[in-house]
Amino acid sequence: MAARLLEVVVLLCGAGTMTMELVGSRVFAPYLGTSIYIWTSLIGIVLAALSAGYYWGGQLADRAPETKLFSRIIFAAGLYIALVAYLADPLLVVVLNAFDDVRLAAVAATVVLFGPPSVLLGAVLPFAARLSIHEIDRSGTTVGRLYALSTIGSISGTFLTGFVLIASFSNTVILLMLAALLCSTALLAHAQGRLARALVVGALLFGCARSEAYELVLKGDLIDVNTRYNRVWIFDTADKMGRRVRRMQVNDENSSAMLVGSNELVADYTRYYRLAAHFKPDLKSVLMIGGAAYSYPKDFLARNPEATMDVVEIDPGLTQLAREHFGLKDDPRLKIYHEDARTLLNRSTERYDAVLGDAFRSFAIPHQLTTLEAMRRIHAVLTDDGVAIFNFISAVEGDKGRLLRAELETLRQVFPRVLVYAVQHPDDGKRVQNLVIVALKSDRKPKYFSTDSELNGYLQHVWVGTIPGDVPVLTDDYAPVERYGLSILPELSARGWHPVHRRIMEAFMDPLKAVREARKVRD
Repeated sequence: MAARLLEVVVLLCGAGTMTMELVGSRVFAPYLGTSIYIWTSLIGIVLAALSAGYYWGGQLADRAPETKLFSRIIFAAGLYIALVAYLADPLLVVVLNAFDDVRLAAVAATVVLFGPPSVLLGAVLPFAARLSIHEIDRSGTTVGRLYALSTIGSISGTFLTGFVLIASFSNTVILLMLAALLCSTALLAHAQGRLARALVVGALLFGCARSEAYELVLKGDLIDVNTRYNRVWIFDTADKMGRRVRRMQVNDENSSAMLVGSNELVADYTRYYRLAAHFKPDLKSVLMIGGAAYSYPKDFLARNPEATMDVVEIDPGLTQLAREHFGLKDDPRLKIYHEDARTLLNRSTERYDAVLGDAFRSFAIPHQLTTLEAMRRIHAVLTDDGVAIFNFISAVEGDKGRLLRAELETLRQVFPRVLVYAVQHPDDGKRVQNLVIVALKSDRKPKYFSTDSELNGYLQHVWVGTIPGDVPVLTDDYAPVERYGLSILPELSARGWHPVHRRIMEAFMDPLKAVREARKVRD
């Protein structure tokens, strides 16, 4: 094989490795989240598999330094990635329900889905080096050049995937394009000429066309979008009264929902944000951290015609989806910032009557918003008698309540009064549920009842028991929020099948039914 062609093959395989790893994070997101444990599993397992591939590929090349075998290794990697594109969703549903510990689930999923192709791609570099070395006195130069090209390919694949591909195509399309590219590269490595070039073009076209059909069969009317920061699913379900509910799932969390044709709030905890008007009756300006589908901002503007709201949402893609699917409209009283809430808090000179936090999910919590330093900035942007309200998913007592108690201990260092409202089970501290934390900047004793029957109902859910400060304060230097959150995952996983996960398994087990349903959606 020509030296230049070998260099091109090494470059492309290096790019393919990083593309596969980055897309893997988006493939995992709706099932396992995007926590540090997911990235640790992906990076660690892929590096281990590449190391095994380096060793195995070197031995294989010494025994049989043949171009045909070299191309078969690359072709096998492409075929396996094509299988991953088709089977990742049902396999991840199985993994999610097989492991209570997200760390074990992430490791198992990475080993099965991305371990074998990483081993195969790892074998490419030493095999290419063996095929390239013809003069022993230039072997160092040859190997160094190939390593450099592989690294350049990895860098190129990283930026291309992160900046362009993930924001432009679905995960399935990207994986099938990668599979087609690797299979085509294998063909080029083994045979040159018109036939090979025709096969290359055919494989690429087939991969793209097949991916569109696959998405139609598997997902039906499910909207599956990669934004700059997240993987987002939008789908319709029915509530207990049979009303049509549109939901937005950001990675592995149901982030927002609305009744189709109505701005009525669906999630119980979002109504507790209305307590801001109880603790600060002359509420005029509000900052909300986290927008997603903008369910509460729409409610707030409708109920408070004289007030204004600023929303800081890190992902502009979510705002665009809210405009397209959740009825978000421009309003002179609504100002939207697309950046990390911590950076806005750090530089803000505005003063707000209330700060509402809806960015704390059950597990993948943005730790920079939980710390003592962040709470000091929230305290600084509040007016003298302002109020901060945050939604948490946690228990109050035991190991499952460590996350809540850590945040409470942090808030108590800054705010003179901190209250907790248990949304679903006000008398059960061991249950994982929505817990609404209210932090008051004023040290005046608040009113614990309201003449407004709705607000008074929420106020009755106040936690009256003692919550000990037995967990260290969260700081920018040390905020192990994901470790604290591990204990609540088994209970969350045991609450039943996610509707999208159920649809995926039904499509996998009964593809003919899936085809019929997909045709109904298409027609």
